[in-house]
Amino acid sequence: MRRRDFIGIGAGALATGLAGCAGTNDPATGTPTDGTTDAPTDTGSDAGTETDGSEGGSYTVSIDPVGEVSFDAVPETWVANNGSWADMGVALGVEPPKGVWLTSRYHTQYYDEVDGVSVDTSGMVDLYQDGVSKELLLELDADVHVIDPNFLMNRFKGWEQSDVDEISEQVGPFFGNSIFSQGYAWHEDYQYYTLYEAFGKLAQLFQRTDRYEAFSALHDEFQSSLSDVVPAEGERPAVAIVWAGGDQPDTFSPYLISEGTSFKQWRDLQVRDALAETDVQDFHSNRGEIDYETLLEIDPDVLLLRGQEAKTADEFRNTVVSFMENHDVASSLTAVQNGDVYRGGSLYQGPITNLVLTERAASQVYGFEGELFDRGRVADIVNGDV
Repeated sequence: MRRRDFIGIGAGALATGLAGCAGTNDPATGTPTDGTTDAPTDTGSDAGTETDGSEGGSYTVSIDPVGEVSFDAVPETWVANNGSWADMGVALGVEPPKGVWLTSRYHTQYYDEVDGVSVDTSGMVDLYQDGVSKELLLELDADVHVIDPNFLMNRFKGWEQSDVDEISEQVGPFFGNSIFSQGYAWHEDYQYYTLYEAFGKLAQLFQRTDRYEAFSALHDEFQSSLSDVVPAEGERPAVAIVWAGGDQPDTFSPYLISEGTSFKQWRDLQVRDALAETDVQDFHSNRGEIDYETLLEIDPDVLLLRGQEAKTADEFRNTVVSFMENHDVASSLTAVQNGDVYRGGSLYQGPITNLVLTERAASQVYGFEGELFDRGRVADIVNGDV
């Protein structure tokens, strides 16, 4: 793809304030979509330092599948494919993106867990509005589009390489990778990045690698603390992760724990995957669903429902869990009887939301009580005190 160099003005400060959001299925398909701490493999010209772009000087950052992208100055405005990348931007202390794929899936309420970090999404735009139009991207006029172009061209009809080239040349380059899942066949043709590899790439783009390095060190400490949380292998409960929309779900999309940032907390906690011990196929393989009868045959110790993040824990219990407790079949599930049905976390997570969701998952699955990461340190890094 052809690339254009562009002039940015400089990354601004993180916005404050918090807006709620509601969960939905992907309008493109009517179904839900949806690491390790590896360091980035490429470095920008100012790696290890922070700059606001005021001193000038071009630099180049490389990311698959886009390749090398050159910048004359640090981008000021951007759009993000999803909450994974948006959260990375928050961690780097830059202005929130002008738009994400679906704002309802950028669950900013997770920042309530960290005093001193909040995001105002009131002016943020849904990139997906019955498709993603070139006109919208032209109107947003972002300096850079942190979107995997292959996601645009393969997830639904309407985009071709020529459209990607047009936006790259007339507005700003694309820079992104579909890190949340490795379940798409079209992602097998190019490199997949772990959460912290992708985070390092974005840090190079915004020339804020000092914050990335601080978060990486914090994450290493966080990972080491998990060894005290995870029980011995034979003592871990069997966990089933499914997508369930609405207050009274009848069928479920099964999610087997696999690669991709979408499952990072479950891999890090070495969760026993109940679905992987059956012949149930992952949602990504055939868009299949299972019902309560199938769940009862599997009968997991813990049942985690995705698609419910817009609800608080109390709202979830008073709607979905209450429905299951009164359902003829669901009420026989071990997880329902023992009160072990929980919200299953979002599809998209970055460095901050991963800390929050992993701590929550440890509580849900292993009964951990307490804090696993330093909230004050997170806020300090976001605000530039590295």
